[in-house]
Amino acid sequence: MATWFITGASRGIGAEIARAALKDGNEVVVAVRDPRRVPDDLRDSDAVLPVALDVTDTGGIPDAVQAAVDRFGGIDVLVNNAGRGLLGALEEVSDAEARSLFDLNVFGLINVTRAVLPVMRRQGAGKLVHIGSRAGFEGEPGVGLYAASKFAVAGISEALSVELAPFGIQSMVVEPGVFRTDFLDASSLSVAARRIADYDGTPAHATLDWAGQTNHAQLGDPVKGAALIVEVTNTDRLPTHLYLGRDTLERLEVKLRQIHDDLEPWREKSAATAHEDAA
Repeated sequence: MATWFITGASRGIGAEIARAALKDGNEVVVAVRDPRRVPDDLRDSDAVLPVALDVTDTGGIPDAVQAAVDRFGGIDVLVNNAGRGLLGALEEVSDAEARSLFDLNVFGLINVTRAVLPVMRRQGAGKLVHIGSRAGFEGEPGVGLYAASKFAVAGISEALSVELAPFGIQSMVVEPGVFRTDFLDASSLSVAARRIADYDGTPAHATLDWAGQTNHAQLGDPVKGAALIVEVTNTDRLPTHLYLGRDTLERLEVKLRQIHDDLEPWREKSAATAHEDAA
């Protein structure tokens, strides 16, 4: 039995991870902005502790972590799931919209992780599971700022996997594709308030149309995705990245080809920028 602390777990992939972890015999802390919105099947279990947590409220994070420790004695797995999307060409997105996105997707993750790490270091063990996105390895039109936030999540997770190894703590970023949740609803996905007509008919605005057409018809099954996340987290050694979903695998192959195509024509000249006396 392990204690899981999951942010943004009132619905979507977060709630499914909570259900899968609970089914696997674990204790689960469901950290949500409004505990009244925790689904009944999670609320009714003695192995579940709902706690109020807005990850953008730095002052409230320690209380939520302490509540988990007081109830279950520690935290073995932290799932940083809270986050949202943002659509719009970069030129259309305001500073306020971008900063609000990063406050949730990046700084919220950072601050929750900071609060949990002392607990895990005292235990001499722990696992960090950060929910990123396929947009964390491929910038796509119309979601540039969202992709930037998820690139940040991937970079943070990779660094943590090395920084925390001496303490017995592992870090993994999960990079899912599109799963059939409410993520493309207005409750989870914002659209830039400014719309520039020049982008109509271009890839940036085509992404807006795609989101509307794809909502609740996404390829991925969140129940199966959550089950795999729990299965992988239960292994002795976490992968640095968990690429999740058929579309993620397809886009990853495109990304690998792009890296190869960008690298090869300039490989020799790139290497030649070293000092002549370099070994």
